[in-house]
Amino acid sequence: MSFVVAITGGIASGKTTVANLFHDEFGIEIVDADVVAREVVAAGSEGLTAIIEKFGQDILTEEGELNRTKLREIIFASDEDKQWLNGLLHPMIRQKMKSDLDSISSEYGLLVVPLLVENNLQYMADRVLVVDVEEEIQIERTMLRDEVDRKQALSILKAQASRAQRLDAADDIIENSVKNQQLLPLVTDLHQKYLAMSRKNRSQ
Repeated sequence: MSFVVAITGGIASGKTTVANLFHDEFGIEIVDADVVAREVVAAGSEGLTAIIEKFGQDILTEEGELNRTKLREIIFASDEDKQWLNGLLHPMIRQKMKSDLDSISSEYGLLVVPLLVENNLQYMADRVLVVDVEEEIQIERTMLRDEVDRKQALSILKAQASRAQRLDAADDIIENSVKNQQLLPLVTDLHQKYLAMSRKNRSQ
């Protein structure tokens, strides 16, 4: 398994933008937890089969895929169902992320996990890079991007780890509060650092 850098940050912090810079500029391969979470409940998957057995065929769209809106309503209404779903999917997601990381061929790999701190997944990486943003800016960006009101944006923020908790878990930090901040020089510096660490790791 190659050297792994986890990228995390709160909603609308710019995690994806940062990860894409590593990928587009330097060819670093990405394992994205959100993508993996969709893959483990794709049509025909073991995850979706278990969900259908639990909640019935009504949990599917007309195309035979998972009806996420309906599932969200069910788990919001029942803590028991939410715990059951987490118990089913979290191990599957972790296992798939691990196997995807194992097949990375770039000098090091990126693991993008929005809820890294909340789910205590720091152990899956050698370094944790936090994309940090002031909370007020997160709220403004979320309202604009997701077309939600301030109250909704605030409730999403409150459901995540606090800024302090994330920073506490960070080995490296990219501060992304400034509009149109020049991220590439920061990413380039970190890329050089991770390359050196990865090579040192391999030589040990």
